[in-house]
Amino acid sequence: MREVTVVGAVIQDESKRVLCALRSKEMILANYWEFPGGKVEKGENYPEALTREIQEELGCTVLVEKKITEVTHDYDNMRVHLHTYLCRIRNGNPVAKEHAKIQWVELDQLHQLNWAPADIPTLQIITAP
Repeated sequence: MREVTVVGAVIQDESKRVLCALRSKEMILANYWEFPGGKVEKGENYPEALTREIQEELGCTVLVEKKITEVTHDYDNMRVHLHTYLCRIRNGNPVAKEHAKIQWVELDQLHQLNWAPADIPTLQIITAP
């Protein structure tokens, strides 16, 4: 089974809303919501990879604040090692460059979205009372 290491950003605004990204029909797991991010390239540490991926996907820069969790999830064709971090926007306004859409969502509304399975443990942590 192919293995991939990825990073995800839980980007919060000053109201504690979270930026959620809907995977486009061209992506694997189309129409699932996720925390934006992507693959870690050779030689990158996780915060560097996350900063690069957010710049590529959303056209803005983030401040990576702290690690939330790491999750290993087996999909049909690959094993994903996901490292998620709490982030804040440093510069720019996020724009959906690769996703079908992005949306700011209140913490208590996050469970209403159809999440990619690997993101669910992070979702549970950030919405815990």
